[in-house]
Amino acid sequence: MRLSRYFLPLLKETPKEAEIVSHRLMLRAGMIRQEAAGVYAWLPLGLRVLHKICAAVREEQDRAGAIELLMPTLQSAELWRESGRYEDYGKEMLRIRDRHERDMLYGPTNEEMITEIFRANIRSYKDLPLNLYHIQWKFRDEVRPRFGVMRSREFLMKDAYSFDLDAAGARHAYNKMFAAYLRTFSRFGLTAIPMLADSGPIGGDLSHEFIILADTGESEVFCHKDYLGFAPPPETIDFDSVEAMQAVFDRWTSLYAATSERHDAAAFERIAPEARVSARGIEVGHIFYFGTKYSAPMKAVVSGPDGKERPVHMGSYGIGPSRLAAALIEANHDDAGMIWPKAAAPFAVGLINLKVGDAACDGACARLYAELTKRGVDVLYDDREERPGAKFAVMDLIGLPQQAIVGPKGLAEGKVEIKNRRTGERELVGLDAAIDKLGGTA
Repeated sequence: MRLSRYFLPLLKETPKEAEIVSHRLMLRAGMIRQEAAGVYAWLPLGLRVLHKICAAVREEQDRAGAIELLMPTLQSAELWRESGRYEDYGKEMLRIRDRHERDMLYGPTNEEMITEIFRANIRSYKDLPLNLYHIQWKFRDEVRPRFGVMRSREFLMKDAYSFDLDAAGARHAYNKMFAAYLRTFSRFGLTAIPMLADSGPIGGDLSHEFIILADTGESEVFCHKDYLGFAPPPETIDFDSVEAMQAVFDRWTSLYAATSERHDAAAFERIAPEARVSARGIEVGHIFYFGTKYSAPMKAVVSGPDGKERPVHMGSYGIGPSRLAAALIEANHDDAGMIWPKAAAPFAVGLINLKVGDAACDGACARLYAELTKRGVDVLYDDREERPGAKFAVMDLIGLPQQAIVGPKGLAEGKVEIKNRRTGERELVGLDAAIDKLGGTA
């Protein structure tokens, strides 16, 4: 993509309402624009990040055996009355009445609808286990939306729902998503620590929040420092193995980890002082097991091996890609701007032409752009007639992992400069070597 033809509405001044780093940088870098309180348009650069995040989330959900579908944003209130949640959910639910005076709602979550889909199609235990997921926009009418897309009213959510014959099967499904979440967050360079959590309006008696540590986190968390060195489950792990999944769960819950709501000060004090971590944290995922909370009242039943009908056991599992985009910025930035991990970067390479109109610079950039694009590398080519300092500032602000800097001085020696945005390391290499080096970032 040529920057001269791209829509990248940068802001020189940071809006006063932006309280945290991710909100400030997303506005300044032209990733998002506020359209109403807690409601944002995702502009091209931000949308590319969302697409990258969703791609990684999908891969790990598919690897764990979940199957994608897509449910609508609007739901019938009747489904929520069946489960008993319509009146209980509170003012966070946006209630709507259509032209036929039917009660509708803009879905804050999808337990009821997925249960209705399940009961209409599944009758036998032979069709279990089943895990269905989608990536869809949600709406929760937060009383005080703040921190940009970190706590917005409209947000993108990956929510998965598991169905099993009994509690043992449901626990295996829970453990599979537990392991899949650890793998998902590790792909973005994050160590997300699972912490026992309250179930809230979702319900159930088993729930974990996945928390990343960040100085600008919205809540206080406490954990054993050894979690920071734990390796995620490998790509080759067998998600069908009950023993392997239980082993992952046992290891990642073997040490103390709690949010402020579940903090046990006495238990934390029993940890050696040098191993205690008290920090700020950001929730990036939340998983729940709630048994028959929805299947029993909504009559989502299957016939078991004995021929008797029984309500299925269910769980739900959420990751917010829009929230995760902000969390990644909170964990990856410096004074100059964002520093995207490869898996979420909107472009892999920022190509900077320091002297547009110079035949040598234009030619070298054209070759780099063409060859890298041919190799499947996403390149943002700054071909604008701007000062070098302005071009450097833009590339540092938007935080692409690699920069290729082409100028007359370097080309006089047959070299281009490659800069690693995260480390700041720079090296001068020949044009062919630059193509080979950057061509491996696809």
